[in-house]
Amino acid sequence: MKATDDQNRDEAPGLVPFAIDLTFEEARRRAEVVAALGPDWDPVAALRDEEEAYARLYANLDAEQRRTYDMLVAAGVLRNEGPGRAAAH
Repeated sequence: MKATDDQNRDEAPGLVPFAIDLTFEEARRRAEVVAALGPDWDPVAALRDEEEAYARLYANLDAEQRRTYDMLVAAGVLRNEGPGRAAAH
């Protein structure tokens, strides 16, 4: 005869079922992150700065570096963006 879940709980005294709402915890975590960024944080400026940094990172590549970059873009490792390039997604 196979034991039911209720029977298994009775055989393990001292164990208490535990549940946590991860949805609530994720919302709380995100709220804390935004609060930590402060009132002066500008998400549009941050995104613009990130895009500029990405463009600078891959600017002025020599021929071999450009081939490697293009190979990584084709493999989906790097995104296909930059001056004169269309977004891959």
